[in-house]
Amino acid sequence: MTSANDLRDLVGSTAYDRSGDRIGKIGQIYYDDHTDQPKWVTVQTGLFGTRESFVPVQDAEIGGDRVTVAYEKAIVKDAPRIAEDGHLSPQEEEQLYRHYGIEYSPDQAAGTAGDRHTRRDRDGDGVHDDKADTAVGQDMSGPTTDYAMTRSEEQLRVGTATHEAGRARLRKHVVTERQDVQLPVSRDVIRVEREPITDANRGDAHDGPAISDEEHEVVLREERPVVDTEAVPVERVRLGTDTVTEQQIVGGEVRKEEIDIDDTVSREKPRR
Repeated sequence: MTSANDLRDLVGSTAYDRSGDRIGKIGQIYYDDHTDQPKWVTVQTGLFGTRESFVPVQDAEIGGDRVTVAYEKAIVKDAPRIAEDGHLSPQEEEQLYRHYGIEYSPDQAAGTAGDRHTRRDRDGDGVHDDKADTAVGQDMSGPTTDYAMTRSEEQLRVGTATHEAGRARLRKHVVTERQDVQLPVSRDVIRVEREPITDANRGDAHDGPAISDEEHEVVLREERPVVDTEAVPVERVRLGTDTVTEQQIVGGEVRKEEIDIDDTVSREKPRR
């Protein structure tokens, strides 16, 4: 059985159905006047949680900050609409029992006529409204409530987180290109030299027969280009990183509370 201690700190937590679907926030807990055991919880349903539906605590499971009730979400949302006025009448409780298919007898209504065991949390701060010496933000009649309201708002907190943006790597491959170099080359060419007979060379002129056939051969030489390659280191290449800072505009939606004045003072002129 779910005890009062089990649910006391779960006001404002989330209720789920037995299939794991989220139903809504828990708003109030209704206790049996005689046993002080929890019998019902109200769960915020409808559009934007504007309605509270009664759900039996029977067979509910509590784990962490969630309560899993024993009924499907659709059944909870279709529960009879009953005002959360701090107590359940026997007729209202009978309606709920029948809706959830629980056997009902008049004896069961005896413990629900009073409201002294009803825990409420109308401002959703997780603190019961009937807890002594505890201020309730939206309750203007609490024992410690003053005449001021606290207005709160959300503020953006921005920062940076470092993530990997990409990678760069060095890779080398071989390409072939043509180079032309101007190279001087030399070769022998024939030059015919004629000299007249003089006393100095006359002896050479008479060396040999006077009249004969004769050949004289000269070897001609030339230089030819020779091309070869040699691999030589020309430079070293490495990767480095530089950090640059730029301005970016970031934004998000924030909520804030606004306080309106509900002036209900009568403006009728006094009668004479």
